[in-house]
Amino acid sequence: MASIAVGGSLAQRVGYGGHAWAFLQYLLGFRLLGYEVVFVDYLTPGMATDEFGQPSPAARARSIRWFAQEMRNAGLEDSSALLLDGNDESVGLSRAEVLERVARSQFLLNVMGFLTDEEILEAAPRRVFLDIDPGFGQMWRELGLADPFHGHDDFVTIAENIGEPDCGIPTCGLPWITTRPPVNLDSWRPAGGGERITSVASWRGPYGPLEYEGRRYGLRVHEFRKFTDLPRLTGESFEVALDIDPSDRRDVELLKGGEWALVDPELVAGSTDRYMQYIRSSRAELTIAKGIYVDTRSGWFSDRSACYLACGKPVIAQDTGFARRYPVGQGLLSFDDLDGAVAGVHEVCEGWHRHARAAREIAEGYFDSRKVLKALLCKLGVA
Repeated sequence: MASIAVGGSLAQRVGYGGHAWAFLQYLLGFRLLGYEVVFVDYLTPGMATDEFGQPSPAARARSIRWFAQEMRNAGLEDSSALLLDGNDESVGLSRAEVLERVARSQFLLNVMGFLTDEEILEAAPRRVFLDIDPGFGQMWRELGLADPFHGHDDFVTIAENIGEPDCGIPTCGLPWITTRPPVNLDSWRPAGGGERITSVASWRGPYGPLEYEGRRYGLRVHEFRKFTDLPRLTGESFEVALDIDPSDRRDVELLKGGEWALVDPELVAGSTDRYMQYIRSSRAELTIAKGIYVDTRSGWFSDRSACYLACGKPVIAQDTGFARRYPVGQGLLSFDDLDGAVAGVHEVCEGWHRHARAAREIAEGYFDSRKVLKALLCKLGVA
C-alpha cells in the first residue's frame, strides 16, 4: 500500500482541539484515498513547560497523554509517533518504525516545517513544506530572520492568491502550489441550529506583527478591535472561545463591554470531540482573520470555517481575497468592514435555513478532503 507521512506539532499544544483537527483532516483524508499514513511529532524538555516557562515533568506527562488520547480517538494509535527528548524513546511507533515508514512514503508533508530531525528528513524520498499560516514564513525569509523552507523539495500553501499581482505575500522565488483546507465530510456531519454565532480563536497567536517593505502587518487582535460593536449593532448573541492572555485585560473589558460572551476555549474546544461539538451546537460562525491575511489579500480561508460549513453552519467571514475563489452570498458571506459584517449577520439570521443548506453544499463542493487532497496529489504529480 502506498504511504504518505505527515509531520506536525500536536503534543506541544495541549487542549487545542482545532489545531489537532488541522492535522487529522490530512491524515484521515489521505487514508480515505487509500493511503497508509504515518504522523510524526516530537517533544523535547524545553517544549513542555510550566506557567513560569520552565521545563516541567508534569507538563511533559500532560503532553504525552494528550497526544496518545487524540491519536487513539482518531484510530491512528498504530500510525503515529511522538519522539521524545531527541533519543529512541517514543509514544506509538518506534523511531526505527518511523524511519522505515517515512522511507517508503510517497513524500513527507511537513506542516510549517516543524519536523527538523535530519535523519527523518533524509529518509524521506521527497519533502513537501505545507504552509498553513501564510505570510509569516515568507516575510521572515525575505527579511533574513529565518528560512523555514530550507531543505524542502516542494512548497504548498493555503494562500490561494500567492503570486498574483495584488497579493502582498512574497513568493521568495519558490514555485508555490496552492491548496484549500480539506474537511473529512464523513466526520463532520450537518447539525441543527444553535443559539449563538460563535468562533474559536487566538487573540494574538505565537507570532508577532511584522514590518515588511514599509508596511506593518498585524494579528487578529488588531482586526478584532474594529468589530467590537457587532453584537450591539445586530442585536444577536455572539460567543467566542478566545485564547487570550490575562495581560490583555483591557481587551477583555472592551469585548465584554461590546456584549461579546467569552468562554474558556479549553472547556469547549479542549479536545477534538469537544471542538466538533462546539461547532455543531453553534448557529453560525463569524470569522475575523489575522491582519496579515487580510492586508496581503492572501486568499487564506480558515480550516475552522470549512468545518462550520460542513456542519451546515453559515459562515460570515472577513474577506482576505477568498471571495474571488468561492461562491459568496449563500451559506458563505464575506465582509470588509463593520457595516458589511452587520449586513452579513442580518442576512444569515433572517434566512438561516436557506444559508445552512448552502453551507453544506459549499463544503461538499469545495472542501471535501477527497477532492482537495486528490487535487493536491495531482499538482504534486503523485498518482
